[in-house]
Parts: sequence; structure tokens; C-alpha cells
Amino acid sequence: MNRKLLTSIVLAGALIANAAPALSQGLYIYPNDGQDQAQQEQDRYQCHSWAVGQTGFDPTTASLDLPDAPDTEREKGSRLKKAAGGALIGTAIGAIAGKDLGDSAAIGAGAGVVGSGLRARRQGKSEQEAYQSEVEQQQAALAADRAAYDRALIACLEGRGYTVK
Repeated sequence: MNRKLLTSIVLAGALIANAAPALSQGLYIYPNDGQDQAQQEQDRYQCHSWAVGQTGFDPTTASLDLPDAPDTEREKGSRLKKAAGGALIGTAIGAIAGKDLGDSAAIGAGAGVVGSGLRARRQGKSEQEAYQSEVEQQQAALAADRAAYDRALIACLEGRGYTVK
């Protein structure tokens, strides 16, 4: 499976799980004071609004704001440019050294391709690591915001006569 597609699927799953309303996140809410269904819904809505106001976090609209995933497939044109550049350098060195120009160009072209491949792999790995770090940082921040929201929501509901577990 394409790495970019897999990353998108994983992120979409994380977003859906993190952005769902708090009441569907495994909280059990029991009305201690005999509140009817209409009162429970009104209290839940008001406590949600209050928790959003206190924390600045709304789980119904929360999302990760990530840059595009790095492209792990390098363009072939870049390698061709490096090969051409290497061939020119090889030809120039061969001419100075009095060597066969065709052989010098071939060696230079090979060196250009190998060098560009190594640089591309290093750069791709570095970009992927930076992207993964950004994903992890944003997920941690989202989880911390979510925990603060949950604490505020629970405090509000308990203040209105509910037991929340």
C-alpha cells in the first residue's frame, strides 16, 4: 500500500476518534437527582458549551493541522540532471588528464547518479522523520487539550447533580 495513503488513513482514524463528542468517549453519566431525558440533554449541551469556553477546545471540530506528507518517490528528472552534470565534469577531468572522453563522461555520469541517489535517500529519510515528529507533537497536543476539556465537562456535569465515570 502506498505510504502516503496509509498515513492518510491512520490520520483520518485518529481524527475521527479524537473529534467525536465527549459523551461518546466512554463517559458514563448518571442523573443523581432524577433528571428526565430532556433535562439531561440540556445539561449535557450547556456543560459542553461551558467546557469549550473554559478550555478553548471543541472536540466536535478538533483536527490535526499537518503539512502534506513528504513525497518518498524522487523525480527521475533530478537523477538525469545529476548524470548529465557528472558526465560534463567527467569529460572535463578526462580532457585535462588526457583520458578517453567517452570513458570519462560515463564514469562522471555514474558518479552523478549514485551521488544524487544517496542524497535523495538521506533527504527523504530526514523529511519523513520531521513529518512523523510533527504528527506526534500535534497528537500529543490534541490529547492534552482533550483531557482538559474532559475535566471541565465532568466538573460541570457533577456540579449539576450527575455522577460521571
